[in-house]
Amino acid sequence: MPQRVVRDDAFLRRAMRDHGASVLRLALAQTGSRADAEDVYQDVFVALACSDTEFADADHLRAWLLRATLNRCRDLARSWWRRHAQSFDALGIEVAQGEKNEGARDPAELWSAVQRLPERYRAVIHLRYVEQLPVDAIAATCGISESAVRTRLSRATNKLRVYLGGMS
Repeated sequence: MPQRVVRDDAFLRRAMRDHGASVLRLALAQTGSRADAEDVYQDVFVALACSDTEFADADHLRAWLLRATLNRCRDLARSWWRRHAQSFDALGIEVAQGEKNEGARDPAELWSAVQRLPERYRAVIHLRYVEQLPVDAIAATCGISESAVRTRLSRATNKLRVYLGGMS
């Protein structure tokens, strides 16, 4: 049975304007495919349109959207189609908008290494370094403890050092 839309257009447009880029970036980082990321984006905002959740403030809405994005990405990763047809066509597209620092890594190389991480590590790396969320917000978004976030960040950065040829 289809769900009923409970949000007005103005609310949805504002949410998409304020948080849409974060949703799309997270979906892209998790799926590795622009097409899949766009599907996740659409699914998340359709879910928002049909959700009757009362949001305390913009941070609460953002956390809800990021959590919904991670959940939808996990559902997609478990699907038969995703397990049998993976694409990494969109890695690095929206990375590094500033000037490249002397000695800095190529963004495509970095995102290729991030994509090799297990999903639980990719999520915390993305939320910390791309979305710039503090540890407590990452914990709430992922549904894990703050110490688990710190542990995953540490393990992920160690794995990235190995993947990128640095010291472990």
